[in-house]
Amino acid sequence: MDGALRFTQVSKSFGTARRKVTALAEVSFTISTGRITGLIGPDGAGKTTLMRLAACLLMPDAGTITVLGLDGKSQAQAIQSQIGYMPQRFGLYEDLTVRENLNLYADLQGLAHTERKERYDALLALTALGPFGDRRAGQLSGGMKQKLGLACALLRVPRLLLLDEPTVGVDPISRRELWAIIQGLREQGVSVLISTSYMDEAERCDDIILLHEGKVLAQGPPSAFTTPLEGRCFFVQSAELSRRLLQQRLQAEPAVLDARLETSGVRVLLAEGAAPPSVAGAEWHRVPPHFADAFFDRLHAERASPDPVVTPTIRVSPQEISKPETVLSVANLNRFFGSFHAVKDVSFTVHRGEVFGLLGANGAGKSTTFRMLCGLLPASSGVLNVAGQDLRTAPAEARRQIGYVAQKFSLYANLSVAQNLSFFASAYGLGGARRRERLAWAAEEFALAPYLAQNAGDLPLGFKQRLALAAALLHEPPILFLDEPTSGVDPLARTEFWRRINAYSAAGTTVLVTTHFMEEAEYCDHLVLMSLGEVLASGTPAEIRARAATPERPNPTMEEAFIALIEAHEATLRRSR
Repeated sequence: MDGALRFTQVSKSFGTARRKVTALAEVSFTISTGRITGLIGPDGAGKTTLMRLAACLLMPDAGTITVLGLDGKSQAQAIQSQIGYMPQRFGLYEDLTVRENLNLYADLQGLAHTERKERYDALLALTALGPFGDRRAGQLSGGMKQKLGLACALLRVPRLLLLDEPTVGVDPISRRELWAIIQGLREQGVSVLISTSYMDEAERCDDIILLHEGKVLAQGPPSAFTTPLEGRCFFVQSAELSRRLLQQRLQAEPAVLDARLETSGVRVLLAEGAAPPSVAGAEWHRVPPHFADAFFDRLHAERASPDPVVTPTIRVSPQEISKPETVLSVANLNRFFGSFHAVKDVSFTVHRGEVFGLLGANGAGKSTTFRMLCGLLPASSGVLNVAGQDLRTAPAEARRQIGYVAQKFSLYANLSVAQNLSFFASAYGLGGARRRERLAWAAEEFALAPYLAQNAGDLPLGFKQRLALAAALLHEPPILFLDEPTSGVDPLARTEFWRRINAYSAAGTTVLVTTHFMEEAEYCDHLVLMSLGEVLASGTPAEIRARAATPERPNPTMEEAFIALIEAHEATLRRSR
């Protein structure tokens, strides 16, 4: 058999003759047997369509698909009995327990009752879900749900496993555990096709398929993408400029394709043939290229010019912004769900113009804390003051000071972009000339004008994110809450998003953000790291990293620090019980 999966000139479109969207156009590739192949591409590239075609849940308009030596059109049922498929939103039944979900999928997959106990025990051990067999799926953390979804896909050991963004919204510890499972499957001879928006995960793959606008741009091992960038990647530091200001200066240089905050400096990708530009006090150190650099380089040439980020009007003077004015304070915040103590005596303050990050593993209590800060969930006890208003006694006044972007797209999918913006303008009490001005601002600032008549649910993920941010900012709130705003978004859209957020922060808007992308934590001025409902650590990114430093690892990354601090804390709690 030649490969686990082969596409030959495969095309797939959706819609009608009047309005047709081409998802894949004459796609050809082969996936080798017993290897992990990463499927990478920006939002709207066609990754999910490709996955569904490979699982024989869709049929191509043209071309041929061969799966495990079988024809995708005439032998779809035989193929589906030999593969595992985990879509982006795996269909767990949240009112059923872990074992009841396994039973349901075992019935659907025709797994004999005599084989179930042994297979369940193996999967529960593999995913570390053994102690939670009787817990309802709806009570599991995000990472545990993903592992349960993977277990359901593996009830029959597949010859080919298709994973569509399995680590979206999953914390670094759970991501590491999921990847240990995936790599273990490869050692058992299982072929894996995995799509991901994490560039460090792409580097763990044996091969990579880069997809863009429904076409394969390139295929090969990670080294085939990174080697051509040797000599173009640098780590830049400046004694004269802060990291964020240094990044902004570098992004403005024509020779710089990408500039990302990283530990104590800025990681820079230069255009081909360009020399390092002169920036005040900057020291340039050549570093090896990463796949993230290669992704940006390849896609930079393919995409249209990025939309300009319009710097918002500064509503306060720079002197006022520089003052450490407290705009949000939390003291001894608690939240109980019945007898479960989800948030335990949490205290911190946030200052005007800060980008403040709330980090934690799935189930740490950060989302519950975030919802209380936004006024979406009442606190059981404690003090919560937002922009001078007590959120517990004057919630309506406090909420007027807030803009909120939810983790999951929470706008109205069946309304057009224009209708969504109009609805939120009304909800925020905007009328007359002010309303028209702000709606025009949203369309221009976020380049939404070409999409105003399109239903919000049909937008690519990056444009959904833009629309959600535009709606949250219509009333010019002094405080902006972002709950995992870039989950599942490709690196290009994340870069654009953070350029906007930094511009708003510089203009005096206070930003609170939760994220599972540890490189995004580096964009924050201050961080709080939560574990098991408690504040484990707080400080600048550098201070958090320093807490995890050891003689063997003197300069940990933020992800290494996150994992080390949380695992040490949880181990200490287990030993004390």
